Amino acid sequence: MSAPLAERMRPTTLDDYIGQQHLVGPGAVLRRMIDSGHISSFILWGPPGVGKTTLASIIAHRLETPFYTLSAVTSGVKDVRDVIERARQNRFFNTASPILFIDEIHRFSKSQQDSLLGAVEQGVVTLIGATTENPSFEVIRPLLSRCQVYVLKPLERDDLLTLVNRVITQDQQLSQRTWDIRETVALLRYSGGDARKLLNIMELIFEAAPEEGNIEVTDAIVSERLQQNPLAYDKDGEMHYDIISAFIKSIRGSDPDAALYWLARMIEGGEDPAFIARRLVISASEDIGLANPNALLLANAAFDAVMKIGWPEGRIPLAEATVYLATSPKSNSAYMGIGAALAKVQETGNQPVPLHLRNAPTKLMKELGYGDGYKYAHDYEGHFVEQQFLPDALTDARFWQPQPNPQEDKLKERMGRLWGERFNS
Repeated sequence: MSAPLAERMRPTTLDDYIGQQHLVGPGAVLRRMIDSGHISSFILWGPPGVGKTTLASIIAHRLETPFYTLSAVTSGVKDVRDVIERARQNRFFNTASPILFIDEIHRFSKSQQDSLLGAVEQGVVTLIGATTENPSFEVIRPLLSRCQVYVLKPLERDDLLTLVNRVITQDQQLSQRTWDIRETVALLRYSGGDARKLLNIMELIFEAAPEEGNIEVTDAIVSERLQQNPLAYDKDGEMHYDIISAFIKSIRGSDPDAALYWLARMIEGGEDPAFIARRLVISASEDIGLANPNALLLANAAFDAVMKIGWPEGRIPLAEATVYLATSPKSNSAYMGIGAALAKVQETGNQPVPLHLRNAPTKLMKELGYGDGYKYAHDYEGHFVEQQFLPDALTDARFWQPQPNPQEDKLKERMGRLWGERFNS
């Protein structure tokens, strides 16, 4: 039984490597390192199928130094320590450190990563890690500080087409047939910048093709063969966070078209509707806020509606809320205000509550002055009377700063009438 196409087509030299020219192109940092034969510890971060493991494999072929491989999925702390001990024994005076490649390093627990620290720090091994997850969140800080992080990008259209041409002309099996590639839109869309996916699709088309005649590739044939959603993404992965970030920033930036696009990407990708609805509620509070208080009401109503009606109709209230929030005036004064108040609390600690604001449920508390001098606002004209509500040490503190929009202009004008200079300055 022959190896899968993706394994057969795995390059063994940088000259055959496709993509990531910012790292392995002429004069680029990784090419210089590999060409020099001196590798320092680094982590390759990028989506699946963009060449992380292949780069490690090329280094293994190129450098004359022991090369060890561990998979974070199947290896434990004992496996790590065993490999480090073997590397220590294989290290000869004045020779380069053995290389330890760890695939999916983000799956290593803290204790497993801790077990690597000493060996990396002392130069017993040179670590090469590969991860699809953000190393900032998944790799412990001491280990991350000892490794350079290199970001790999999804393969571009020209890279993928180069790979297609290489497959049909060089692979020992697929090159035996004549290929008639008429359309590539679906082929590229389903692969999503992932070389492994592209090769799997090509292999599937090859295996499903009639034994005689040319092998045709059209958008319809690719879609019919695959019968799957090309836009699904890992809801715990990096794309999940990138797309929700783009969604919220489009709302904040008042671009309803972009916001709807990213909403559609999440819907087509199978995102949890409750997650989208929660983010809309947060956006209504954080980014629209007092400039349009109705935004929070509508976002909450959309959340309730989605929970009641589910998919696919739930996309409609989500879209309604998305457009409403994107087109609303924006203010983050409440968000900034609570942030400023929290910072002041952390700076000044537990300031005592003024006596006149304290509750006095017992005789002793009344004798101590609790509640003494408090003025009940509803007993005064306009339901307001000026008195101190902040702690004694913070009487001049300001946290809420109204922003220039019609709603907050009215609030600022009212506060100025009530408090005078405090809100007019």
